[in-house]
Amino acid sequence: MNHTRWKLGRDRAVSEGHVESEEAASEYAEIRLAMAFAKAVYDRRQALALSQSEVAERAGLTQAKISRIEGADTVPTLPLLRRLAQALDATLNIALGGDREEVTFIDRRAA
Repeated sequence: MNHTRWKLGRDRAVSEGHVESEEAASEYAEIRLAMAFAKAVYDRRQALALSQSEVAERAGLTQAKISRIEGADTVPTLPLLRRLAQALDATLNIALGGDREEVTFIDRRAA
């Protein structure tokens, strides 16, 4: 099953009046945050025209770890967030609130 279909199915059920349990809503929020972070890392890496291996080398990680991060398969620690921001020559901003998570890397030279 692809992620798009999963999201649409969930959103459709909620819009039709299906009420999620608190646990399910919490898990969905965690997944949304992981996916927002994964997309931000991928987008910044692409903007810099870097491979996963190049980012991994800059951050002192393995290419497999970068792949897991971009695949939303890992929960990053604070030290890992710092290493990634440094490796991507950026400042990392994370805004959390309500049903919205925003993760952005801002080019240090632009700040």
